[in-house]
Amino acid sequence: MKKEVLDYVVKKTQEMMEAFSCSAEAKAAGQAWLDAVGTGREAQETERYIAELEADIMPIDTLIAFAESEGGEKVFGAEKTKEVAAHAKEIKAAGAKYCDCPACAAVEAILVKKDEMLS
Repeated sequence: MKKEVLDYVVKKTQEMMEAFSCSAEAKAAGQAWLDAVGTGREAQETERYIAELEADIMPIDTLIAFAESEGGEKVFGAEKTKEVAAHAKEIKAAGAKYCDCPACAAVEAILVKKDEMLS
């Protein structure tokens, strides 16, 4: 992996891991990848990391459906869930494919570099 790609992904990984919205699984995968950088395990951990990120990033339609569900209301609260759903519909109309919370935004930025990470 080129140094500029590595530096970028390291930075975005740290942003993802610091995000309030980062799942425990993504955080663990990020740390495992960071720990493997520069070792013989880097290529294998990169593949695992990408697979975890692809599984964790929230597609915008899934976010909308969740925000409008009972589960969404339990997570966000009655008023906030309406705001989340409205925001998600707004960004979808503007072309967003994924949730734009800090963790998902960092994951989306990392996945843009997927091919360069794997080469």
